[in-house]
Amino acid sequence: MERKQFALGDIVQMKKPHPCGTNAWRVIRMGMDIRIKCTGCEHSVLIPRLEFERKMKKILVKADAGDAADGQEKQS
Repeated sequence: MERKQFALGDIVQMKKPHPCGTNAWRVIRMGMDIRIKCTGCEHSVLIPRLEFERKMKKILVKADAGDAADGQEKQS
């Protein structure tokens, strides 16, 4: 099975909506665990990567790759 491609700053849709009624989440931390923040009520959740990949339905908005590349160049 192909792994889902997502990046820091992406806004994703999960299979089930958050209790506040919103189904859009921003990826704010990546590693072995993924931290996502609800775009409606700002509640954040830490989910293991494999569970996140199973529960993610699709990417709604991709993060701007140009900003990430500029940030890496400035740090060098």
